[in-house]
Amino acid sequence: MAKLYVLYNQPKDQEGFEQYYYNVHIPLVQKLPYLKGAEVHRVLQAQNTNEPLYLFAELHFDNPTELSQALSSPEGQEVQGDVLNLMRFLDKPPVISIVD
Repeated sequence: MAKLYVLYNQPKDQEGFEQYYYNVHIPLVQKLPYLKGAEVHRVLQAQNTNEPLYLFAELHFDNPTELSQALSSPEGQEVQGDVLNLMRFLDKPPVISIVD
């Protein structure tokens, strides 16, 4: 199993972020090849950080190779490029982590 986590801080425009994220960005993510599952979680509380954590997304793939292939696919490139569109609602880019 390989997972990709995307961690967002509190948006400067929460309503705009929510609309764009759920109506545009998530449908693009759902088209990723090899995607086995995805979850979005709201951060209710965070410890040991001063970051205003807001939301994190968790994408599931069978293995690191399929995750890499998904990100390098045309659909993956579209998702990654769409993060620039999300930036109009955010003060800084999301943190992205890949784990096994």
